[in-house]
Amino acid sequence: MTNLEALEQAVLGSRQAFEGLVRPYCRRLHLHCYRMLGSPFDADDALQETLLAAWRGLNTFQSRSTLVTWLTTIATRVCLRMISQRQRRTISSDYGPPLSSTSDLGEMVMGPVWVQPIPDAELQAEAADADDPASILSRRENVSLAFVALLQHLPGTQRAALLMQDVLGYSAVETADMLETSVASVTSALQRARATMATRSAAGAEVARLTVRPALNSVLDSFVSAWERRDIEAIIQLLAEDARFTMPPLPAWFHGRDAVALFFEERVFATAWRLVSLGGNGQPGFACYQQQDDGHFRPGGVVLLTMSDGQIIAIDSFLDRKVCQRFGMLEELT
Repeated sequence: MTNLEALEQAVLGSRQAFEGLVRPYCRRLHLHCYRMLGSPFDADDALQETLLAAWRGLNTFQSRSTLVTWLTTIATRVCLRMISQRQRRTISSDYGPPLSSTSDLGEMVMGPVWVQPIPDAELQAEAADADDPASILSRRENVSLAFVALLQHLPGTQRAALLMQDVLGYSAVETADMLETSVASVTSALQRARATMATRSAAGAEVARLTVRPALNSVLDSFVSAWERRDIEAIIQLLAEDARFTMPPLPAWFHGRDAVALFFEERVFATAWRLVSLGGNGQPGFACYQQQDDGHFRPGGVVLLTMSDGQIIAIDSFLDRKVCQRFGMLEELT
């Protein structure tokens, strides 16, 4: 069945035909919603609302635009409405200053507060130019935790303008049409968005640099070994001087090699751990299982690493049980 035939059947009420039409674009739409909203769970809601709106309005689709452009338009408008109704997602450094003592980590701040990671399994497949280092780095940057977190500082329209033009590749004319505004407005929004992103990046957001795979694997292996052996000196050797350790939904975080090392020594290494490799946001990471009083290892959190020049510049640990489940962590490591 051709797409045109499927479209005709979908307009006549065939749910199966509709699902076949939109299925190839769902992952792309979900990722767009994730970037806009900063949470894969919010993106789930946005995607469902997008598909429902598309199904109900399918008879209004006009072939002057592609189906994916029409769906992206709906998804963007859904996200803009959600942004206007909810507080923006944040990261630890936006929430409060770093700690210098490990004695009190505070109480967990639950709810739709934090920027959350997305499993690599939910990202789009690599393009044909997967062997091009510049292309690989560009894709990683466009889904990295740092990039998604920076986006949350932008007003909704600026967020949409930047993503639609700088990430998805739409022109100013196409973006203006999708957002139902003028080219001058989206051009201005894009300029302001780029300026804000550049300013905040310069103010301290980490910049990951592409690491040769064998070297990266060596660092990751050393990190796992050091953590599981509770070897603080080995951990220190892997950290950049301005390394950061966050742990949402706990608001506490540590900044600087010495502070992060102190947290490892006094709190993390108080119990035994087992780490299992995983990936999220195009970054290396681990499912971290903590030994409980009964001797069993159960989910302690999902950790993603940000690397630069062969050193670890950020350790973002997500303790939320929902995040652990999304990354496929087992209830107990056997």
